[in-house]
Amino acid sequence: MSLRIIRAASQAERSDDLHVARMLVLLLAAGGKKGKKTVEGITKLAKMDFLLRYPNCLERVLKDTGGDIASADVKPYERNTVESKMIRFRYGPWDGRYRRWIGILVAKGLVSTYAKGRTVHVLLTDPGREIADAIAKQPEFADISNRSGLVVEAVGHMSATRLKEFVYKEFPEIVNLRWGQEIEL
Repeated sequence: MSLRIIRAASQAERSDDLHVARMLVLLLAAGGKKGKKTVEGITKLAKMDFLLRYPNCLERVLKDTGGDIASADVKPYERNTVESKMIRFRYGPWDGRYRRWIGILVAKGLVSTYAKGRTVHVLLTDPGREIADAIAKQPEFADISNRSGLVVEAVGHMSATRLKEFVYKEFPEIVNLRWGQEIEL
């Protein structure tokens, strides 16, 4: 593998654009047919995104929830690599950039957020839905789009707390990591 490819991959990982695009596609799937459902909590969004970033973990969830494992269409090269590292946090898999990414989406008018109690709800706006739909239709995002639907179908109905407990049950190796340690599954 050339150093140029490694640099390009590293630059893509540091780019907010890739992560924001993935989140838009996930929020599109989570919004339901009418596009009016919110993701209830940043922690829940992080857990759902974890399953997109680690497709081999999505397969385990699909197996446990009775979903079609083959529908995740995980490629051989995706089995031992991830497009982005996440760390062990108090509430499970986490990336410290979620608040920034949501802030970017709000600033661009692509999502709206509101707090209900202590829970931040995230919802695509109409322009956000249009852009998310356009991204989801791009061949480069076909896997992300497909898997976003699978994630929402498998765990989207769970509360953030239930999803956290489910992730810990399904991936006990995460529980044994120290806070702040990178997750490598």
